[in-house]
Amino acid sequence: MKILASYNIKGGVGKTAAAVNLAYLAAREGARTLIWDLDPQGASSFYLRIKPKIKGGGKGLLRGNRSLHDAIKGSDYSNLDLLPADFSYRKLELILDGRKNPRRQLRKVLKPLRNEYDYLIIDCAPSISLLSENVFEISDALLVPTIPTTLALRTLSKLIDFQNKHRLNSLILLPFFCMVDRRKTLHRLIVERPPNKLSGMLKTQIPYASEVEKMGEYRAPLATYAGRTRAALAFEALWSEVKDALVIMQR
Repeated sequence: MKILASYNIKGGVGKTAAAVNLAYLAAREGARTLIWDLDPQGASSFYLRIKPKIKGGGKGLLRGNRSLHDAIKGSDYSNLDLLPADFSYRKLELILDGRKNPRRQLRKVLKPLRNEYDYLIIDCAPSISLLSENVFEISDALLVPTIPTTLALRTLSKLIDFQNKHRLNSLILLPFFCMVDRRKTLHRLIVERPPNKLSGMLKTQIPYASEVEKMGEYRAPLATYAGRTRAALAFEALWSEVKDALVIMQR
């Protein structure tokens, strides 16, 4: 099972849209796909029309009191399942901090699923924390949606610095520009000439588009209601690029 985390320290950058749309595209291709909505806000759960609630909460999952198989819900789409959000996830930091090997707890939780899915895509809360470090520990790659603005680039730079400082050499970062509005001069300048430190950006750019915002209205992946739009085609290109990166990682 390949594990991808849609992650950024900064909020409001399109993490959930990336997680849901890429997971849907993987499932549409026939891959057994699971989204874990690890954000207590529950946006992925909302988009997939599943109640953001787990019996026993996050504590029950970490302690093994609640079977993962019982918590996982099927979506309206073939091959796509969801491990829903729960508002108790906001307290996972405290629970993790009190356990032995706190940075390896999510690995233990997910062990029963290793042979049941082809992809796990995690929709992460915006933070850098002990929970984030658990995500770094289990992920093959971090998908890092990045708006082409000065503050967003600064946040990405901080993530790269954290990776280097903690020697997370096996963790692959796959940053990409999203919510790109080429009517804005700053957006155009940054995507055309990204800073040298950010030379690892994926080529695909997700445009700013009202169709993406309407995911909340339709409560569905973009490809199901606006599949030929520029944004939908960009997500398809992004998924193709991510798969190519995973193949390279395996070599």
